[in-house]
Amino acid sequence: MGCISKIIAGPAIGLSLAFVALQPVNATEGTAVFADPSRIAAIGGSITEIVYALGEEKHLVARDSTSRYPKAALELPDVGYMRALSPEGVLSVNATGILALHGSGPKEAVDVLRKTSIPFIEVPEHYSHEGILEKVRIVGKALGVDAKAEVLAKELDARLTAAEKQTAPIMQRKRILFVLSIQGGKILAAGSETAADGMVRLAGGVNAVEGFSGYKQMSDEAVITARPDVILMMSNAGPPVSDDELFGNPSIASTPAGTARKLIRIDGSYLLGFGPRTADAIHELAVSLYGGQVTD
Repeated sequence: MGCISKIIAGPAIGLSLAFVALQPVNATEGTAVFADPSRIAAIGGSITEIVYALGEEKHLVARDSTSRYPKAALELPDVGYMRALSPEGVLSVNATGILALHGSGPKEAVDVLRKTSIPFIEVPEHYSHEGILEKVRIVGKALGVDAKAEVLAKELDARLTAAEKQTAPIMQRKRILFVLSIQGGKILAAGSETAADGMVRLAGGVNAVEGFSGYKQMSDEAVITARPDVILMMSNAGPPVSDDELFGNPSIASTPAGTARKLIRIDGSYLLGFGPRTADAIHELAVSLYGGQVTD
């Protein structure tokens, strides 16, 4: 949801593309190691966060526009939004390796990048506790710091386990509707197999949406039938949706969440990043949902 930024291509682009047919690089994700990790382009906010959490930010030469944390990352060149990359923009930073989160695109751009002389390692994305640990280990392996990655993975494992246990005693689970946007008065909501669905479950909630995966525009009847107790949104999504616009929507107004005007807004990269800060995000969302029922 970040804006697209494009860096003008330099002479290295022609050189890199010239190798497309000569030196294809096919990294095996999970076991791949960059031969030269001195200049890495990180694509995906959680990837960048993990590199910083490992203390290996010296390797970074660029980041994508979803990489907004930590603040120091903003000083790196921005090669564009991870789902709307241009090969020229990525290649212009003269990286020795590209570390990209699964879902980076478009496919055509990624296909070009995979065929250049620059090693391309894709990091899987699973919206779960174990998925975070897997990302940490793969990033660590790629940078040649397996031992540091294992230390970080164990630390995050303990923190995530503790965060998930906070809502274990709660019997009556809140029904959550994650609203990505309102387009033409219609609600664009998160179904299964989304980061929002994963976070709702980790925080002890229930996704009010059933029957579809990904993000889908819902009919008014479907929103009313979902009966959400709480609406969850990103605080930094665009175009912005005011509280009055949200609760003025007839379908939302007809739900328990609408009647109580119960809305939680949390920064998108923090809430949905599935990275080093996710345990904190789980705790914050759980407290927002259940208040004093959350145990320490």
